[in-house]
Formats: sequence, structure tokens, C-alpha cells
Amino acid sequence: MTVHLRTMTLDDLPAVMVLEEELFAPDTWTRAMYRDELSRRDTRHYLVAEDDAEDERAIVGYAGLIAYDDEAHVATIGVAAAAQGKGIGSLLLDALLAEADRRSPVVLLEVRADNEVAQGLYRRRGFAEIGRRRGYYQPSGTDAVVMKRERPAGATHVREML
Repeated sequence: MTVHLRTMTLDDLPAVMVLEEELFAPDTWTRAMYRDELSRRDTRHYLVAEDDAEDERAIVGYAGLIAYDDEAHVATIGVAAAAQGKGIGSLLLDALLAEADRRSPVVLLEVRADNEVAQGLYRRRGFAEIGRRRGYYQPSGTDAVVMKRERPAGATHVREML
């Protein structure tokens, strides 16, 4: 599988929504939520991962970042079940973190308390658990683990360079 990342567009939403349902039901985001996110380009950074080996360049993953001057938030990361375990989630997360490091000193995220695989990925990228949110994911009522990562030494905030 050969994968490349590119900026998510409105044209990607049908494929993203299929993956969203596959991966996160019943706690899925809606098409309207994604449209709203994509309209906020100043503080949002959304990507899709495409499999170049497919004739139709199938979307096999997606991710989003919300970034302000003081902190950034990993909003979502999803990889098609058939493509999991091939490094696509890591590729997406690393791209989000590179963008976050350009914009903010701190990155936060919430991850399902029952998703040990994702928590392990985040820990390997420097995140540490800082709390829990009871019943965070709705409508399932699943708890979230809140994790935080500080910008690594040597990474420079864009505003500091100006």
C-alpha cells in the first residue's frame, strides 16, 4: 500500500462519512460538522490519506487538528479497518503534530478510554494522560482519556520567528 496525504476537501466528505460510520458509530460526527470544520481554514487543518495503489485513489484515513496560538487539539483520526496496522494512523498523527508545532506550544486530545491501541500511539508521540472525562462520547456514554503533549525542544513556534 502506497499512501499519500493531502488536504481534505468537501468532495472527500462522502468517503470520510463512510469511514466515520465504520469506525465510530454510534458516536459519529455529522456531515454538517465536517462542513463547518472545513470552512474554518484559519484554525483548522484536515487531511485525508489516499491509497495510491487503488485505481480510484481510495481514501483510507483522515485526521483533523484545531490550532490556536496557545494550544492545539487533535480533533479526529480515523483509518479504515482494512488499512489499520500499516502506519497510516502514525503518518496522519505526525503530520498533525508537525502543523501543531508550527502553531501552538501544547497539543491536547481526547481518546476513548477503551481504545488502548490509540492511547499507545499517542504515548509513543509524547502524550501523557492528564485526566478523564466521564461519559464524553455520545450517545454511547464512553469515557475519554485526556492527553497532553508539549512542543518538543527545538521546535519553533511560527509567531516566535516573526
